[in-house]
Amino acid sequence: MPNDFSGLKFLVIQTAFIGDVILATALVEKLHSTFPGSQIDMLVRSGNESLLQNNPHIRQIITWNKKQNKVSNLFKIIVSVKREKYDAVINTHRFFSSGLITTFSSAKEKIGFKKNPLSIFFSKRTEHSLKGIHEIERNQKLIAHLTDEKPSMPRMYPSAADDEATLKFKTDAQGNRIKYICMAPASVWFTKQFPKEKWIEFIKLIPEDITVYLLGAASDFDLCERVKQQTIHNKRQTTNLAGKLSLLQTASLMRDAQMNYSNDSAPLHIASAMNAPVTAIFCSTVPQFGFGPLSEKSFVTEIKYKLYCRPCGLHGYRECPEGHFKCALEIDVNDLPRTLA
Repeated sequence: MPNDFSGLKFLVIQTAFIGDVILATALVEKLHSTFPGSQIDMLVRSGNESLLQNNPHIRQIITWNKKQNKVSNLFKIIVSVKREKYDAVINTHRFFSSGLITTFSSAKEKIGFKKNPLSIFFSKRTEHSLKGIHEIERNQKLIAHLTDEKPSMPRMYPSAADDEATLKFKTDAQGNRIKYICMAPASVWFTKQFPKEKWIEFIKLIPEDITVYLLGAASDFDLCERVKQQTIHNKRQTTNLAGKLSLLQTASLMRDAQMNYSNDSAPLHIASAMNAPVTAIFCSTVPQFGFGPLSEKSFVTEIKYKLYCRPCGLHGYRECPEGHFKCALEIDVNDLPRTLA
């Protein structure tokens, strides 16, 4: 790479889900710190672009609409990416579609994982292993020859407006800071989700002067409302914010919480990107897959014994394949840390 970094152009591709995009921002941070003044773009699926708003190191966010005209939109992106003439395209995605974008990018370096079916056309291919290595370390191996082997942390950048929007949840009527915790009880996958009854049981153990905020998407509102209704009493305030905050507003709220509690899902990675205190609850999946918490103050809670069927898969299932769901039901809520930041 030349000494004048201002002319370098990089594209980072991650068209998977929210958590994957958040963790891929570690590459943006590393490229920026190694090549200050370079131009860094990121390609994500439509709907995830808000995660990258306000990021001072990203020049352009390219979005791929996978829900409508998926194939025609893909070919439009291929043409657009090729036109940019990137110095390096870094593909963190392991599937055919992103392989096409990389292969036809006309970039000087085409970088990706060997598991991508089109990796034979890449100029640099890297092994992808799920054994005991964090996702940010896996991704860092893609650019270690350009930078070094030490990954940067993922980052999100809430704006002043995001902080202003969440200030009312952080202060009382007199403007004084309150003590609060955030909980994200939902997950796309049933077997990744700590059961509703367990969340209710745990909230009842929280000191009564601590406000509880329940977080999630609009689709999680009903679940959060059921948890809320079972934990309301005269002295504790439990508020359902599912669907009420943007992703960056959620990041702002989590950043200043005494503690954040999450399944193995996107809110866990939002906490990591904000270096917010976090407790990750792993049910059917395991931290060894590489998606554990990264915050300086972080905890992992899981069953204390080796269960023959765990982990049952990388992403979880819509129901327990064995029918007993012991990996979640046998977690003792007293094992969840109640130490506050």
